[in-house]
Amino acid sequence: MVEIKTPEQIAKMREAGLVVAAMHRACAEAAVPGATTKDLDEVAAKVLADHGAKPNFLGYGGFPGNICTSVNDVVVHGIPDRETVLKAGDLLSIDAGAIIDGWHGDAALTVFVGEGHPAELQELSRVTEGSMWAGIAAVRKGGRLVDVSRAIEEYIRRQPRPASGKYGIIEDYGGHGIGSQMHMDPHLLNYVDRKRGRGPKLVPGMCLAIEPMVSLGTAKTHVLADEWTVKTNDGTWSSHWEHSVALTEDGPVVLTAPDGGRAKLAELGVQAAPDPLG
Repeated sequence: MVEIKTPEQIAKMREAGLVVAAMHRACAEAAVPGATTKDLDEVAAKVLADHGAKPNFLGYGGFPGNICTSVNDVVVHGIPDRETVLKAGDLLSIDAGAIIDGWHGDAALTVFVGEGHPAELQELSRVTEGSMWAGIAAVRKGGRLVDVSRAIEEYIRRQPRPASGKYGIIEDYGGHGIGSQMHMDPHLLNYVDRKRGRGPKLVPGMCLAIEPMVSLGTAKTHVLADEWTVKTNDGTWSSHWEHSVALTEDGPVVLTAPDGGRAKLAELGVQAAPDPLG
């Protein structure tokens, strides 16, 4: 069953989403050469405490961090630790979440550590983020879940190929419903799988975490012995972008974007719904 939220519940999710946005700002500023991924986790913990929010990652299935810190060829679920020291040229994905009064927010972004990143990596992040916004723009009343998957995949496939030859759309992980839990139905693929059909209809009150993960090579991954860290099979680097989105009677609102997604959606010809918090 897909959980349908009331406007009041979406407003609570917006509160949680703004905490996630604050976590991202603080962690991105702290992601400098010489910092450890544990340093970033401590920054995130302080933001949560300052806002009276709870972490939704810490303890989830035994996960030991407040955020996921995935460096270079780590796709998702990287565990913050003292041993991973960031260096100039690294590509870091930060996945963060928060809970306010039982309602969840979840989002991720890719950060360039230091300077001097090659154009190929800059394009990788741009393409991944762009595909996320294409998916968000496809969240329309009366549409189907597959419309979001198709928009993400088609955006990526339209981009010029990187020097490595292709972009790999990670197959084993995708977006999800979100609300009273962090991970809920429906599961959202970042590509079209015709065997799955069209998926549920998109209706007001539905909330989705839209999160493409794209590599410079393979779509295949494996999990390390820690049972969390996910790496690409061929060692190519990857990017991860995510926002939590609510569909309202007035259209989509991006719960984890400071402006509710208004500016980015306007570029795509979509009018964002009014901010649930006014």
